Amino acid sequence: MNLTKKTIWLSILFFYSISAQFITKEKFDWEGGRPEGCTTILVGKEASIDGSVMNSHTDDSHRDRAWMDIEPAKNHPPGSMAQMTVRTKNDSVAMTAYTFQPIGKIPQVEHTYKYINTGYPCMNEYQLAISESTIGGRDELKSDKGLIDCYQLVHLMMQRTKTAREAIELARILLDEYGWNDYGECLNIADTKEIWMMEIFGPGEGKVGAVWAAQRVPDEHISVNANASRITKIDLNDSDNYRASENVYDIAKENRWWNEADEFKFCYAVDPDGRKSLSSRRREWRVLSLAAPSLELDANTENYPFSVKPDKKITKWKMVEMFRDYYEGTPYDMRKTITWTNEEGQTEISPLANPFMPYDELKTLRINGGWNELGERTIARWYTMYATITQSRDWLPNEVGGVVWFAWDNVATSIYVPIYSSIESVPDSYKFPGRIKGFSRESAWWAFNRLSGITAQRWGEMSNDVHKVWNEWQKEMFSNQEKVETNFLNLAREQNKSEAIKMLTNYSNDWANRVVKKAWKLGDYLWTKYDEKF
Repeated sequence: MNLTKKTIWLSILFFYSISAQFITKEKFDWEGGRPEGCTTILVGKEASIDGSVMNSHTDDSHRDRAWMDIEPAKNHPPGSMAQMTVRTKNDSVAMTAYTFQPIGKIPQVEHTYKYINTGYPCMNEYQLAISESTIGGRDELKSDKGLIDCYQLVHLMMQRTKTAREAIELARILLDEYGWNDYGECLNIADTKEIWMMEIFGPGEGKVGAVWAAQRVPDEHISVNANASRITKIDLNDSDNYRASENVYDIAKENRWWNEADEFKFCYAVDPDGRKSLSSRRREWRVLSLAAPSLELDANTENYPFSVKPDKKITKWKMVEMFRDYYEGTPYDMRKTITWTNEEGQTEISPLANPFMPYDELKTLRINGGWNELGERTIARWYTMYATITQSRDWLPNEVGGVVWFAWDNVATSIYVPIYSSIESVPDSYKFPGRIKGFSRESAWWAFNRLSGITAQRWGEMSNDVHKVWNEWQKEMFSNQEKVETNFLNLAREQNKSEAIKMLTNYSNDWANRVVKKAWKLGDYLWTKYDEKF
């Protein structure tokens, strides 16, 4: 369609991009689509440029927390119990959110570890890093008899384990005894040496337990999970690379989801619809293709390799680029059919076209490339609550070796700041529960959520203004990293570790405060610079 009347499209896009920030639907259950969930990217230590094990997560949600904090290490009296809760929808607050209802208790351990407490806790003091991607899976597997859901399990892993294998073993023990009460979930679990993908499903209606499988990403590989089961073949004789629940074959046989005459493929047994979802498969294709373009993967294939060796070692900047991605320059770029004639008489993508229009409008526009009934989506999303890229490094002390690069809201209009696993606190704006209390300039999340909404009005022009600022600062933080960490090591050696941790805390908080302040100013700048075009 050719847009010669700019004001018509401006009003349409303005209305929808602003209203998109407040959509309260929990699911968009379109045929073949799983558009609402998170994207995760996993990088082995030999696939990264510096030897880091890297984990990552976009918390794509309309209900998760819009704040974060540092949960301290704690000692617990003998006989203590840990309260288990279940998430329920709460529409009585300013915006949709979750509340947590008690459902039972399990024995507490004597000591729990310190961790960074995001919507799903992302790293503890021993550099254990976890990311999450909701799968869903077969409805027949869901059971309400258990005490542990995904949110609780991640907390328990952070509190009680130091390595990926310890976390998987803890999950086995707890789920066998207390049971899984959630839909299918993928947890990607990293430590300083390796990273695993663990997919967990319920045991079936009325049962206590779980069915799960875990696969290790080869050190020289990169992998991805985008709301669909990725694990196919499992070899339980190879415990260095595969783990699974004892019932993994029995449940598939009992329910006739697997014929023993055929090769067992975990994903088809527990989540057959996942391989049909373009929303999931397209993101898998895009991540693996960006990492290894030489493979020339087909964008419409049903199954991609579990992991691939990247053509070039993965840098932090490459991770940022992948999470900002919206298929620009591919046939699946949703903006490509929204064109206008510029002042030189040339047809080009309209600056009003943006990749973050809500689904109802996409269906109305019938955007080419699958952006309608199929529920397809990009990696970058307007409803991301926060995003993380973690580094776990075995050649550095835990206090400085573990770092979470943390961004608020839509990664395409945001910036990652370093939050080290040992820091003592985060700024008040990061702890402010903006989603529950509603819009507030005290909230870091609202600063970036507002910036994202404004930038969508004239994406083709405004995004350039935003990226010009953030790219410079992002590269500055990345280039500063080695110097900051060397200063920590020197200070810890010459004085004491507590002073070095204070230095890291101040450094992280200085950048956190700086980007929030700039996000508010950038929003004001765009609003005034483009005022007449509004």
